[in-house]
Amino acid sequence: MSSENGQGGGGAEGAPPEQLAFIRESVRKAREPRAKPRTWRGAALAGELPVARVLVDKGVLHLDRYFDYAVPAELDADAQPGVRVRVRFGAGRHRVRDGRREGGGLIDGFLVERLAESDYSGPLAALAQVVSPERVLSEELLGLARAVADRYAGSLADVLQLAVPPRSARAEQRPSPAPLPPPGAPEAGSWGRYEHGAAFVESLAAGRAPRAVWNALPGPEWSEEIARAIAATLASGRGALVVVPDGRAVARVDAALTSVLGEGRHAVLTADAGPEKRYREWLAVRRGSVRAVVGTRAAMFAPVQDLGLVVIWDDGDDSHSEQHAPQPHAREVLLLRAAQDRCGFLLGSWSCTVEAAQLVESGWARPLVAGREQVREAAPLVRTVGDHDLARDEAARAARLPTLAWQAVRDGLRHGPVLVQVPRRGYVPRLACANCRAPARCRHCSGPLEARESGAAALRCGWCGREEIGWHCAECGGFRLRAQVVGARRTAEELGRAFPAVPVRTSGREHVLDTVPGAPALIVSTPGAEPVAEGGYAAALLLDGWAMLGRPDLRAGEDALRRWIAAAALVRPQGAGGTVVVVAEPTLRPVQALVRWDPVGHAVRELAERAELGFPPVSRMAAVSGTREAVAEFLRTAELPREAEVLGPVPLPVTSADRPRRAGAGPPGEHWERALVRVPPGSGAALASALKATQAARMARGAGEAPVRVRIDPPDIG
Repeated sequence: MSSENGQGGGGAEGAPPEQLAFIRESVRKAREPRAKPRTWRGAALAGELPVARVLVDKGVLHLDRYFDYAVPAELDADAQPGVRVRVRFGAGRHRVRDGRREGGGLIDGFLVERLAESDYSGPLAALAQVVSPERVLSEELLGLARAVADRYAGSLADVLQLAVPPRSARAEQRPSPAPLPPPGAPEAGSWGRYEHGAAFVESLAAGRAPRAVWNALPGPEWSEEIARAIAATLASGRGALVVVPDGRAVARVDAALTSVLGEGRHAVLTADAGPEKRYREWLAVRRGSVRAVVGTRAAMFAPVQDLGLVVIWDDGDDSHSEQHAPQPHAREVLLLRAAQDRCGFLLGSWSCTVEAAQLVESGWARPLVAGREQVREAAPLVRTVGDHDLARDEAARAARLPTLAWQAVRDGLRHGPVLVQVPRRGYVPRLACANCRAPARCRHCSGPLEARESGAAALRCGWCGREEIGWHCAECGGFRLRAQVVGARRTAEELGRAFPAVPVRTSGREHVLDTVPGAPALIVSTPGAEPVAEGGYAAALLLDGWAMLGRPDLRAGEDALRRWIAAAALVRPQGAGGTVVVVAEPTLRPVQALVRWDPVGHAVRELAERAELGFPPVSRMAAVSGTREAVAEFLRTAELPREAEVLGPVPLPVTSADRPRRAGAGPPGEHWERALVRVPPGSGAALASALKATQAARMARGAGEAPVRVRIDPPDIG
């Protein structure tokens, strides 16, 4: 014990006056009330704007509103609109102490705004914590999220889970780089191949907001053309956003942007980057360090400052449809952003969806296409093999591949790789006329007809459930039906045996190839997984066309044409010997559109037919699925618009436990039904509001309510 500690052994009585004063001050402060962390009991409130309006992270419809909390004085500086907070949620009115509500569980949320007083008459709980002073939720992003939630009958919290990535403290602590000055306006480059292409780029560089639907020419130039449009937008001092279907497309646009703009001018937002890197890139965009973004569908909410252009590539790809609630489509979100921010809009694809054709038909966007001479120079030669050719072909009957296909493979392998596209396994057959192949549809609602059971004569509509007796084809008057069988098995083995000296590589769901060398090889790929060949493919085979055309879906023809064109666009031009052979009936409209390389004309005719029959996108549609009793009760209590038409309900296929569940299907082993609700143009918002209100009321009642799934604009309606 030191000499200082040994003195005054009598305790506080012998202490000097300074020590006694210190002890008395410590005792006095100990008696003062202290604010307990995360409850702030007894803490003083902020002097100005003491009320915080918070969006709690509870993705349930009956809680899709803001809640008011008191702001403690110690959190006043950090509790700014847009920051992440934690609050106590779930305490009742009876848990009040000293005029402050207490209790409840801790939950995350976003501080939306600060107010001088609350509309709530009862006592307020205090903010528990400001997680980070980083203002991640801007007013523009909040407005976009609310618009998406209303359109898709979802909750704002669910949309923000898609829009704002999870926090990484390490990423927030790192400063973002200083923004670079705007680049110079680029040359039009290959945009000159399109009518009004150069004018589109010049309009972006001048600070205007053109809106266009772009039918891209086949070949690899599409990524560079997108990069030039982005560069022109940046040259005007504005930001730009590009959404593409997958990581392979992101890599191509990323490389093109680096080539055109250089390093440090754009960010890449994909899930493959990892949480910390993705959040760091997202923060750089939010802070204004980077003005251009390219990414997959999650990037559709990227907080680009002063947005001047939004771009979506290949909007018909399934990857653009979000699988998490409320399941928005990237195209529709970017359309909302273009209207909200009054910015330019570019929808590009080798093909053309009906929704894209509708944008042009309505006058909202202008077409951006090439002349027929340019199309003929860039496209490969397309040849067809139909049923009559297969019937006369001995080789086709023996080995499933017609003679023309074998010859195309043999000739193509002399000059480079050959692509073989085979349909994915598991396509569900649908019924069609055995003579003209026209789809068999219901006379009441034009839904697809299905065989009720094996060997049964009666047919049933897959939409409204009505039976169809005595069907005949409206096109040719035929009475015989045909069910398409699923093919494309052992394709790689057959080709390997036929060409033993040639390497055979496969690209599919389990293993997707990005690129392949230009040496002779056979590349067997499922639709959407085709790798890019150096110098382009010498030839391509599109096998078993009926397996894609025969799907029981409204979009079967459009989707088959899109997948065929996506594969054929990787083939060399006709002038360089590029040849495509499609095994499908030549008289069918999608096949004829492929031969003429006219996806726009196909989409325009498809749009006219859907308008006549009341199909989406001319009408708005929603799917309500659940058990029979739950769907019936939901539709009975829903205050649907007066002009709404309910189709069905009809049974859904029972999902096996060992097979992946289709979108909208029930849990494995359960028997679910689905009803389609259709409304004319202009009533989509009313339909979404009615369905959301009904679903919210069911959730508020809580236990005992059977689950019902609601989806606006279902991608698969039969």
